[in-house]
Amino acid sequence: METTYLRDPAFWSSAKAEAPGSSFVLPEIPDGKLDGLVFFQTSGSMSWPHWVGLSRVALLHSAAVVNAYLGVDEKSCWGLALPLNHVGGFGVVARAFEAGSRLDCFREKWDPARFTAWLKAEHVTHVSLVPTQIHDLVREWLRPPPTLKVVVAGGGGLDEETGRAARDLGWPVLASYGMTEAGSQIATQGIELLDQPYESGRISVLPHWKVRIEDDGRIALQGETLFAGELIQSGDKWRFSARKGDWFVTKDLGQLDDGGLLVTGRADALVKILGELVNPLAVERELAVPEASVVALPDSRKGHRLIVVYERTAISKRVESRVASYNQGVEGFRRIDGVAKIDAIPRSDLGKVRRLELAGLVEEWII
Repeated sequence: METTYLRDPAFWSSAKAEAPGSSFVLPEIPDGKLDGLVFFQTSGSMSWPHWVGLSRVALLHSAAVVNAYLGVDEKSCWGLALPLNHVGGFGVVARAFEAGSRLDCFREKWDPARFTAWLKAEHVTHVSLVPTQIHDLVREWLRPPPTLKVVVAGGGGLDEETGRAARDLGWPVLASYGMTEAGSQIATQGIELLDQPYESGRISVLPHWKVRIEDDGRIALQGETLFAGELIQSGDKWRFSARKGDWFVTKDLGQLDDGGLLVTGRADALVKILGELVNPLAVERELAVPEASVVALPDSRKGHRLIVVYERTAISKRVESRVASYNQGVEGFRRIDGVAKIDAIPRSDLGKVRRLELAGLVEEWII
């Protein structure tokens, strides 16, 4: 699907259900339940992918809030460097349409040097990138053109080391937290923080959201841009399950106070080690090695054991040294039990680690 079609007012007023940028053929669901909805496949990092439907009204409302928050107007230029079949990429097009601003697309295969040259040539002012892309820009020591005002870091948490290095190089990176079910962004750092060192902690909640923390620590959301429902496959048939209630309880764990929202992990990632609950994603953040991931494998004695996984292109001594340093400062149940080097960590096309698949690969490799 071309971006010109998505920028046509006829698309936004249409009642036709769509799955932008995808070859997925939407099933025929009776009673017009899919009318007006736009569907996106979730990343499936901790579970198997499924299709989430959002109304066009919700998507445009999200776009308007983000534009106002980031200072976007008709003189701005949104740059698209993410796939349209994910809400992060589609959201860029929606924001350009809502603001009446220019939109330009990076149509080449991802290459950090060519991407930087494209930003300069097209005078892009705002862009959304995933942490993998930002990591590549930093690794190549590339600097942005002065016309670039904002880089929204989405699709997963941007670690502090990479974020600080990016800002030192001039990249105006802002941490964000969002999800498909929310139509894109939920919390985003303010542009007033760009002249300060990057921090990956608490993030300001955008004004169109109400957020609370459930008793079990999960983040719950209420707002006009929540999804309408989801398509669920059972055998060779599909059914549409409408969202129930005003509040949506996510699988993300977090803390909330006047300083903003801190995402601490995933409820479905928690495992028991020596009788203690451990979050492998929190361990991964503490380890602070951008090239490495942490998985939990079943263990007959401990319940689970933590394994650090990294690709062969990473520097082994750096990873092993960081693991040794980490293990010296934590309790026994949080210690890392092993290191595995594999050819490639499985990722989505947005760069998110596919953790179920990775755990399976590592388990086969070790056993």
